[in-house]
Amino acid sequence: MSSYTYRHYPYRRPPELDGKGTRRAVVIVGAGMAGPTLALELAARGVPSVVLDEDDTVSIGSRSICQAKHSLEVWDRFGIAQRMVDKGITWEQGEVYLRDRAIYRFNLQPEPGHKFPAFVNLQQYYVEEYLYERCLAEPAIEMRFRNKVVGVTPRPDHVVVDVETPDGRYTIEAQWLVACDGVRSPVRHMLGLPFEGEVFHDQFLIADIRLLDELPKERRFWFYPPFHPTNSVLLHRQADNVLRVDFQLGRYADAEEEKKTENVDRRLRLMFGPEARWEHEWTSVYTFACRMLQRFVQGRVIFAGDAAHVVSPFGARGGNGAIADVDNLAWKLALVVAGKAPASLLDSYCGERRAAARENILNSTRSTDFITPRFPASRAFRDAALTLAPDFPFARALINSGRLSVPTQQPESPLDTPDGDGDWVGGPGPGRAMLDAPVGNGWLIDRLGRDFSLLTFGQDPVEPPDGVTGIAVGGDGLAWQRYDAHPGTTYLIRPDRYITARWRSHDPAAVTAALARATGRSHA
Repeated sequence: MSSYTYRHYPYRRPPELDGKGTRRAVVIVGAGMAGPTLALELAARGVPSVVLDEDDTVSIGSRSICQAKHSLEVWDRFGIAQRMVDKGITWEQGEVYLRDRAIYRFNLQPEPGHKFPAFVNLQQYYVEEYLYERCLAEPAIEMRFRNKVVGVTPRPDHVVVDVETPDGRYTIEAQWLVACDGVRSPVRHMLGLPFEGEVFHDQFLIADIRLLDELPKERRFWFYPPFHPTNSVLLHRQADNVLRVDFQLGRYADAEEEKKTENVDRRLRLMFGPEARWEHEWTSVYTFACRMLQRFVQGRVIFAGDAAHVVSPFGARGGNGAIADVDNLAWKLALVVAGKAPASLLDSYCGERRAAARENILNSTRSTDFITPRFPASRAFRDAALTLAPDFPFARALINSGRLSVPTQQPESPLDTPDGDGDWVGGPGPGRAMLDAPVGNGWLIDRLGRDFSLLTFGQDPVEPPDGVTGIAVGGDGLAWQRYDAHPGTTYLIRPDRYITARWRSHDPAAVTAALARATGRSHA
């Protein structure tokens, strides 16, 4: 029994079946979280798209449940982030247990002064539902359900896509094809691209249950708990009073046996006690891998999210990494489609997001190695850290139950202008994500433009270049502290909320040069 009612979205006969189709600027394959987000970002910049998905409903099961602050900031542009916050479970505290003893507590967002919390727990089907509703209301987006991609043929200046529907097959041409079609990516397989990396054979049981009791809004992670003494257990609360419980099973467990209701109930009864009551929502057994494509841009075919890279689930880096991918890609692809930037600008998407994927895989693998140690020595190290953690701060820093997703740094991006001043002691430098802060009666992040923004401190608004939003921050508040600002300090912020250049005083010529570099028109 599910607390969520799955809606089936209507199939409509594509015009190509009647010979009326035209070449499209962008075709997106996959309607998980990444594809619809990309479509909305492109539409906001005047680029229409077609989204193809072989299904006609949202993802079955809760799947990605931890929606990070940086993803919420993206979705806020389309008016749906607050809805997610209101529906989901906001949490900042986490607690780690060794057996039945709490040994470590942490705060994900220890500093105030941000519009959104560090994380909101909300099931993926709700996220997709809100994205679908917003896409269906946008004239520049055509959502095509029950349209399965069965062939991809790259050409020098476009891509030919073969699609299967209930009414037969058709062909659609795209200037650019973006594959957001998941870890099994049919597009990637059709192109025969290697997906290199490491497979982890340990197995985990997901039991999503609707517990008929109240629990704290916090993340709990147990090592060797009395109710599951040989392995680890993770607990997250979700919307609708649903709990996600992950039981580590080991590599030799029988997945089909473990998924049986009576066996799941046996584990839950040991965990919650004889008086607890629950209803089953969704059960799955999974293994995981860390893999990545060599290039995310293959001619006119671009890969994003799990189609391009996949990490272990520890740290909520999969879904949030996918949203960061399309946030990076959207503004660059829009400039290229509009003829305002060379196609080589997309190489920076590949470089920046491959670097981010490597960082996510590194952090995810470290978490995996701590949670599921594969060698006696690593298990001994893990157990020693857990034993020492209650009394020694250095040992707490070694505990890794999943380093949670934050915006990755990209300090080597060719789009960024290095600092020319030598007196920077703080603030986000080029290649780092911007920092939100309260400004006036609102938030700094709400004052950013759709495209580039020029942020200046302690003076009247300057005249920004065409298409750039000017933001002036007076006074001496928290934003000044976070940006290490002096009067005249200036930051150029990219559309994906990354700092691309900064100066101690405003220089129009320097701003123009940095903007050209950031849009791939000059790397000088």
